[in-house]
Amino acid sequence: MNVRRYLRDRGVLAATLAIAVLAGVGQLVLWWIGPSTAPNDFVGPPRSGYTLINAHVTEYDVLGKQSMRLQSPHIERREDDESLYLNTPTFQLPPKLPGLPDWDGHSLYGWVNKEGTLIKLQGPVYLHRPAYTDAKGLAQAETIMHTSEVTAWPKEQRMETAEAANIVQGQRTMSGIGMRANLNDNHLELLDESHGTFPPRPRKS
Repeated sequence: MNVRRYLRDRGVLAATLAIAVLAGVGQLVLWWIGPSTAPNDFVGPPRSGYTLINAHVTEYDVLGKQSMRLQSPHIERREDDESLYLNTPTFQLPPKLPGLPDWDGHSLYGWVNKEGTLIKLQGPVYLHRPAYTDAKGLAQAETIMHTSEVTAWPKEQRMETAEAANIVQGQRTMSGIGMRANLNDNHLELLDESHGTFPPRPRKS
């Protein structure tokens, strides 16, 4: 056996093993100190938009009572936005107190947030409540309201607008710029340029 060739072959084998070990150690160090793989946040496909034709929607308050009924020939929920966009919506606001008639109305366009707690009625807005007799036995005349660009909180039955508002209740009329209204207690506030006509009530015989 050629001793010199044997030692040379052993040296080549040892060098090869040393290089392999160093490569493995280097890869281990890179894995240890390198940045971790970013977590995969994907949990499923995104919710797509949809369109409802001749839709009827009912909102409920925390007590499970109806706070609003809404109808629209076209309701759209757009992608990445859980709010609803309405064309020519009509709506009814049931009273909190029993025995009173609903407020009903309509607008040109509407928008409802995803929680159903906020509504924007866009364009001309019309509200109406028929005549009724209150708990004290007093007759209350029909009420008609014309305004525009209303922001409403249906679960609280509150609404407001910065635009002109005109309210007619029987022979009484009120008008002004800017309005806040609470339909639960019939409280209405005109913010500016308010005018009103209040004919005297007939005396009790």
